Amino acid sequence: MRYISTRGHAAPQTFCDILLGGLAPDGGLYLPESYPQISRSELDAWRKLSYADLAYEILSRFITDIPPADLKALVSKTYTAEVYRHARNGGDVTQITPLTQLEGDLYTQELSNGPTLAFKDMAMQLLGNLFEYVLDKRGESINILGATSGDTGSAAEYAMRGKHNVKVFMLSPDGKMSAFQRAQMYSLQDPNIFNIAVTGMFDDAQDIVKAVSNDAAFKAKYKIGAVNSINWARVAAQIVYYFQGYFLATQSNDEKVAFAVPSGNFGNICAGHIARQMGLPIAQLVLATNENDVLDEFFRTGIYRPRNTAETSITSSPSMDISKASNFERFIFDLVGRDPAVVSDLWAKVDKGEAFDLSATVYWKNLPNFGFISGKSTHIDRINTIRFAQGRYNVMLDTHTADGLKVALENLVAGMPMIVLETAQPAKFEETIREALGAEPVRPAEMVGIENLPQHVVVMAPDVDAIKQFIVEHV
Repeated sequence: MRYISTRGHAAPQTFCDILLGGLAPDGGLYLPESYPQISRSELDAWRKLSYADLAYEILSRFITDIPPADLKALVSKTYTAEVYRHARNGGDVTQITPLTQLEGDLYTQELSNGPTLAFKDMAMQLLGNLFEYVLDKRGESINILGATSGDTGSAAEYAMRGKHNVKVFMLSPDGKMSAFQRAQMYSLQDPNIFNIAVTGMFDDAQDIVKAVSNDAAFKAKYKIGAVNSINWARVAAQIVYYFQGYFLATQSNDEKVAFAVPSGNFGNICAGHIARQMGLPIAQLVLATNENDVLDEFFRTGIYRPRNTAETSITSSPSMDISKASNFERFIFDLVGRDPAVVSDLWAKVDKGEAFDLSATVYWKNLPNFGFISGKSTHIDRINTIRFAQGRYNVMLDTHTADGLKVALENLVAGMPMIVLETAQPAKFEETIREALGAEPVRPAEMVGIENLPQHVVVMAPDVDAIKQFIVEHV
């Protein structure tokens, strides 16, 4: 399996090369030259597998430069009930991502049972093991530069803490995450972890990561890698739980399902898009945004109009407070027939802060073939949805999953399972849970009082050169 850039000016690469590299040299994102196609007989056989064995079968289609026995060992080490042990609602931890049936054909899928209580753990734990394996084989080291709007940062740091030959420099928007999210990251004592709070929004932090990654000389000299969803390995790992959710919600592979996905950076739902392209019987991918509705606007109008920092709302589902969805480029590449020249022209506009409009193009006419529908949720919507879910189903939702459920309920199809991807546990957003329910969400015993621990973070302006200098001083 070889990987190509969405912008067409980078030589095809192997999986291990793009694992360590992040962005392509031409500024594009890597994707497989073609998506592996899964046959009906393979689907039938996979239905019986454990999560780890299913992950191996899927990932082995994308990772052909790691010996099969080694890859199987890495996957088996990652996906265990001991790592993903925080199941709620009576879920079976051995399923790793168990379903909770709300009523009839409506489910949530627990993706937040890992060490940081967020769905990012599903991919990041594998990424940590892959990084360590490849670096050891090559005798190399890496300095990871990432940006987080809430959950990516803690998931990356918990996956990479203590890993040899790895340092992590994580940018986050100063004061914009929940107190629990900040404490998870900033309280870590590991000497290979560096937290930088940027005085701005998430997009300012993400722009810095892209600027550093696009400086080829600096990137090479200081061995800069990425764990954001621009890293293909993240997306590949997330494909697995779509297959698992499908198998758990259906009796046979003749059925179709819908997935509702809270979406900010488009990485989570991009994995669902790829699972569908591989042949998983997904009828609909229901994209849910919060007040920052850049993606909903596109799927309704054909116009992709990234906002600037001043236009980005600070909301009670902060992990989706994103105005430029970095993974969206991967989907557009597929939508425009995998034509890198078209993608390059479109992102030349995006990189200048401009919008693009596909509504009058042949590509827009093809959009229904990809199964997407969308909707948005506001603060009062998520408060009401949290109350509704608690009252009707006796299930407590976090704010982002509430956004997903709100849009899912607007798009139910009779007789078709609707699976809402749970993105985090309510404990990460206590302030809003208190507002909605007047109650405290339960958190794991080891995380009680985490906000009271000493915190280690440097506050910096969103200045690319200053961030580069910080990295130089600490590598």
